[in-house]
Amino acid sequence: MTVEPMIRLDRVSKTYAGAGTPAVAELSLDIAPGEIIVLVGPSGCGKSTTLRLINRMIEPTSGRIHIGGDDVTDVSPDQLRRRIGYVIQQIGLFPHQTIAENVATVPRMLRWDRKRISARVDELLDMVGLDPRLYGNRYPKELSGGQAQRVGVARALGADPSIMLMDEPFGAIDPITRENLQNEFLRLQDELRKTIVFVTHDIDEAVKMGDRIAILGKQSVIHQADTPERILAFPVDEFVRSFIGSGTAMRGLAFEKVGDLDLAPINGEHDGGASSSGSITTESTLYDALEEMLRTASGKAVVVDDDGAPAGYVELSHLSSALRTARDEARLHYEQLAAGGPGA
Repeated sequence: MTVEPMIRLDRVSKTYAGAGTPAVAELSLDIAPGEIIVLVGPSGCGKSTTLRLINRMIEPTSGRIHIGGDDVTDVSPDQLRRRIGYVIQQIGLFPHQTIAENVATVPRMLRWDRKRISARVDELLDMVGLDPRLYGNRYPKELSGGQAQRVGVARALGADPSIMLMDEPFGAIDPITRENLQNEFLRLQDELRKTIVFVTHDIDEAVKMGDRIAILGKQSVIHQADTPERILAFPVDEFVRSFIGSGTAMRGLAFEKVGDLDLAPINGEHDGGASSSGSITTESTLYDALEEMLRTASGKAVVVDDDGAPAGYVELSHLSSALRTARDEARLHYEQLAAGGPGA
């Protein structure tokens, strides 16, 4: 059964007054309920403009926007925005309001009663890892960058919107905090299952965060929209290959689990150095296995079972075989799409 998209962009274009060419040119894209789709592309390609078109901070020059099956291009933009959470890189917290007041912004606009708002604020601050008793009465200037970004996410979730738009939300913070926030957000998404359109210029972040990635060129022209695995295994043109850059094979190893392989047998050998580490299990990825191979300089990684006993080896041949299989499967997928067959 075909699932109705949560968001449908139907030949949406935007041309600014006085501009010779459109910023977005006839963009068509379906986004499924509960999906994180990442828009990634070079600066100036129209990623952020596309987000603003979805929540109608700017109006499309042509085309239609459907949310939940309803055409929203003729409804009140204010009503539409209250149904959509919006997180930006600069966060945009109101400096004169407390953290609790910031998080309560949309519920107040919707005229929730005070008791309901207070309960929602506490729930959201807990959800993003900030104790409301410690942080609720603080002001934005009293927070670190990572804490402020968490508040931005909490505020976007204020009225429990089904859709969230995120414009480089973790781009202005240090790498360690950024990774922690990415992990925390993915954990939240496992619980909340929001439909999320996420903008970044970082292909590694796109691979980590996205159920699907849309790689955009100038005027938001989609060069390829698919799962991270397929894009890494089979970039469809030179633009995509150049954008995702080198190291795509290494990224692809992160999608394969050791438990899906036929392990090389131990055959009575003893390798205490690797097996005793217990760092590779059936739940480890092939990227983890590669790191273990490099650490031990053995060209293989011992896989241990639940009791910590050696169960077999992952060897370099497993890695190359997995990458070949991924490329072959991705190529077959696109050949079937071109022929109008399965998956089209």
